[in-house]
Formats: sequence, C-alpha cells, structure tokens
Amino acid sequence: MPRPADLTNLRTMSDLHLVLYSPRIPQNVGAIGRLCAATCTVMHVIRPITFPMDDKALKRSAMDYWDHVELHLHDNWPACKDWLGDRRIWFFTRHTERLYTDVQYQSGDVLMFGNENHGVPDNMREELRESSVGMPILNPHTRSLNLAMASAVGLYEAIRQTRP
Repeated sequence: MPRPADLTNLRTMSDLHLVLYSPRIPQNVGAIGRLCAATCTVMHVIRPITFPMDDKALKRSAMDYWDHVELHLHDNWPACKDWLGDRRIWFFTRHTERLYTDVQYQSGDVLMFGNENHGVPDNMREELRESSVGMPILNPHTRSLNLAMASAVGLYEAIRQTRP
C-alpha cells in the first residue's frame, strides 16, 4: 500500500475523473467523495444540488477525507464539459446494451453518473448515447444500483485497466 507521500505519483498515473450530475442524496456524495479520496480520482459535481455541500450526512459519510479530494463544482453541464476539455466521457446508464467492462479505459477518462431519481435530462442522454455503458441488473424487479455502489464498481474497473 502506498504511503501518503506517494499519492501524488498515483494521481499522475491514473488521472481519472468522476462526474455526478445533480446528485440528490448527501450520503451518496459523501461516500463517492471518500471513494475519490481513496483512489486519487478528481471529483466533479454538477449543480443543481438539493443539499448544502456542508451537510452533516455528507460530511459523516466522507469522514475526514474531504481535504484529500480534488473537488470541482460546476454550475451546469456545458461548464463541466468546458472544464473537461477533450477527455473521453463514459456515461453510466441503464439505457444501453454496452457493458462497462466492454470498453478500454484510458488515463484521463471521465466516468459520469446521473442522479438517483432521474439520471440526466433526455437531451444529455442523447448527447452521451455513443459513450454510454451500463452494469447488468439481473433481477427484473430492480431498476438500478445505488449511485455510490455503481460509482465504485465503474471506477475500480477503470483503475484496473489504467494502472500499471
């Protein structure tokens, strides 16, 4: 396991970004913040956000790791896209047949997740259609995975493929 002094080196090896579109549940954002801290992943959150970023539940679920998260808040999707530049975006959704394991992730890639209630607006879903990936849901009575769990599964697959 790397020592804290080695984290800068790890960040340059992966350079992955995780984007949340208008998240609704502070505990999910906190857990994903903790995930990003642990994996040296840059975290982006696109407004609107339905809770203050200093929410107690958000802080509790991230514990004391927020100081170790490179967090960027964006006012909207166009502002986030501008910040990301020409990085490849993989959009995680249930509205696709391509599995998240069927793509080749690269350093610098972006993993994007919609919110817990509605995902992303239809125009964004159409814009991201070609880069959409999903996770198998085997039980037909289950719509989706928890946002924090899906983020972890997707991010660790990208890390597995991009880390030397």
